Amino acid sequence: MKNSVWVGTILCFIAAVSWGAMFPVAHAAFKYMDPFYFTIIRYGAVTIILVVILFWKEGKQAFRFEGKGLSLWFFGTMAFTVYNLLIFWGEDLLGESGVMVASIMESLMPMISVVIVWMMFKNRPHLFTLLCVLLSFIGAVLVITKGDINAFLGATDHIIPSLLIFIAVIGWVVYTMGGSKFSGWSALRYSTLSCLLGTITAIVIVAVTTLLGYISVPSQKTIIAVSPHLLFMIIFPGVIALLGWNIGVSILSPLNGLLFINFVPVTTLLISIFQGNPITMFDLLGTVLIIVSLLANNLFVRMLQKKKTKQRTQTFLQEHIS
Repeated sequence: MKNSVWVGTILCFIAAVSWGAMFPVAHAAFKYMDPFYFTIIRYGAVTIILVVILFWKEGKQAFRFEGKGLSLWFFGTMAFTVYNLLIFWGEDLLGESGVMVASIMESLMPMISVVIVWMMFKNRPHLFTLLCVLLSFIGAVLVITKGDINAFLGATDHIIPSLLIFIAVIGWVVYTMGGSKFSGWSALRYSTLSCLLGTITAIVIVAVTTLLGYISVPSQKTIIAVSPHLLFMIIFPGVIALLGWNIGVSILSPLNGLLFINFVPVTTLLISIFQGNPITMFDLLGTVLIIVSLLANNLFVRMLQKKKTKQRTQTFLQEHIS
């Protein structure tokens, strides 16, 4: 049991750190290649690797959609088209500041999921959780606006990219929530088939965008220049993080897994400092506020669960004693 917990902890930690590192790495790659081709080359390779692993582990029967093809395509598109294309496009449009903005938005995923569940399923969260959501939102605003909200609102070149990143993050939250519809499937099967369909959609969009002249096919020299970045993005934030997170969360539980999301902005912040990118006091303060809100809400949910478990135990004892 202890060994499995350690495995889950290591997998979730590696996944979170990989996600935190991918934004500075992507920013460096965007000096040579646009985010559209960077994304499809990256996830094209990830898809091939996952398909090979799934065929080896579960055989050709694992590639049957079992009447869930449309749902699988929708959730795959949310993750591997909406999330991947928009988050890196927004980051690239923002420039250096986009690195921290993208990372901070990613760390808001747990809080965004709370709001989505509230809106879609009318499951109103506790007041304390709402306060944590508000605190995390304030932290995100500090990082995005650098403390100058009026200047940010007056600059459309900042608002639109930030909105793209926000929509991207919602796409990944929807994808994560969609996993519950495939409870009979392994994490590997859901990851592989959703990645396959979502990446095909992304390739079609990039092909159309290329034909319209918005972007151009990268040269061999360009691909060689970003090959180290692509290699990292394929192996760590791609294959290892995608599978490692799903497996780690299944071992530790979603509640424990969400704690590791705190490492995403911290990793991005440390790498940005190491790279010499400008870090403001608002970046630091916003990051701290988000981490505090995530930790506080996690502890609060744990307390509620313990209280409910205690109440069930007392009710059970009372019924059997009487």
